[in-house]
Amino acid sequence: MYQIEEARTELNSLAKTKALTEPQVLKVSRKLDILLNEYNRYVKEDRGRT
Repeated sequence: MYQIEEARTELNSLAKTKALTEPQVLKVSRKLDILLNEYNRYVKEDRGRT
């Protein structure tokens, strides 16, 4: 969860000062996407166990 919040904060900061198509912004956006997908998979698997 911490990594998601950290990436989200970084992305928001970058988006305020850079174009959304800048490589640095896209890199952090992809990182956040991966983290969110992993989290969603974990939650979905956990719900299937109960």
